[in-house]
Amino acid sequence: MSYLAKAARRGALLLAVALVAGCATPPPPAPSRTAVPAHDMVAAVRAAGDRESSVIAVNPLGDPGVTGLQDAARADANAGRYADAAAKLDQALKLSPDSPALLQDRAEIAIRLGDFSGAEKLAHRSWSLGPKLGPLCARNWQTIVELRQHADDENGAATARKWLGECHKAAVPRY
Repeated sequence: MSYLAKAARRGALLLAVALVAGCATPPPPAPSRTAVPAHDMVAAVRAAGDRESSVIAVNPLGDPGVTGLQDAARADANAGRYADAAAKLDQALKLSPDSPALLQDRAEIAIRLGDFSGAEKLAHRSWSLGPKLGPLCARNWQTIVELRQHADDENGAATARKWLGECHKAAVPRY
């Protein structure tokens, strides 16, 4: 066989191997090293607020500019754009830094972003400025329950559960 024929064969063989290698499926991506909670902590927090049926619920009037940012942040969060939601809530907190509802919303976004320490601080601050009764109070303390459980602090979670129970104010029986 001539040199050119052998070289052409080798070239064809290398080309075939390269084509077959290109068709192979890539290996699966390496697992993420971010600690992902076994359940959705934010969903548990919001469910606690939804379940709370105290006779008292405090809902202060909101600033339209802040409400617009809060609504936009909620839309971003629903679309999975948590960093964008955090930026909008941070902007709203500059306008209304002592808003318990904004602080709690920001705590929930902090959980989504993996900032568990920041989320707990925000929830505590929201509770300290808030009504200490009703759905917002329940969300505050359920946030702390979830974060304490995530940190494997059962004593802290039990204490937070006790405070969660204090958020409920039963109606006076009427006969």
